[in-house]
Amino acid sequence: MSDSAVHVRSDTELAATNRALYDTLWADALLIEPYRFNTWPLLSTLAAQSKRSLEVAPGLRPRLPLQRTQFLDISAAAMTRFLERGAAAVVGVINALPFADQTFDLVCSFDIVEHVDDDATALAELSRVCAPGGILLLSVPLHEAAWTAFDDFVGHRRRYEPQDLINMLRRHGFDIERSAVFGMQPKFPRLVAWGMWHLIHHRERAMWWYNHVFMPVGLHMQRKLRWQPGLIDDPHVDTVLMVCRRTVTADGARFT
Repeated sequence: MSDSAVHVRSDTELAATNRALYDTLWADALLIEPYRFNTWPLLSTLAAQSKRSLEVAPGLRPRLPLQRTQFLDISAAAMTRFLERGAAAVVGVINALPFADQTFDLVCSFDIVEHVDDDATALAELSRVCAPGGILLLSVPLHEAAWTAFDDFVGHRRRYEPQDLINMLRRHGFDIERSAVFGMQPKFPRLVAWGMWHLIHHRERAMWWYNHVFMPVGLHMQRKLRWQPGLIDDPHVDTVLMVCRRTVTADGARFT
């Protein structure tokens, strides 16, 4: 079995889908402060304990503190907003991180590796810049059988099967310490279809509703993260957030 179940689309189609959606999203969206997300209790604590932190592809939804984190995103519009707030921000891609080996002891990548064609290289880069003993916070969608039109619309390349995900992370030097149900994806297909249609045909109106109605409601309805050891293996879990530990030393030896 391969590392993940791959949804069949060309690289050109995938890149175009991602660019069209996220250029639209970040051009008109508001920057949401990290403390407003249910990840804040965990990430604020981890960031305070870390010497250097990196968040890859935050868009305008950062989860780590703005003033104590290095941010990287493919969107120049998003990174300009971060720079205006005094944050350290650069434009770049996850498959070629412009940082030295073992630079960070906390690395975060939420909802991104499922978007890239070469997820193995993406994980190799996250591993390369993460110091041995460091922590990777990673979220991904699970179960290819759960694929919907929403996955196509947001530019997903794949969903991950749990055991494939465990194996792939371990090959890149990470062990999953704990995980929790994660994400704010709409649960009603008609609402998803309505939102997709309006983003395509009436962008300004759709973004007003997103910024002023759907996003505030979604933030209000977030539930406290409930952690369990290892990786959740439940066919009803759509997206999972994992706390992973880099359990490989600089010379490639594994430690516990």
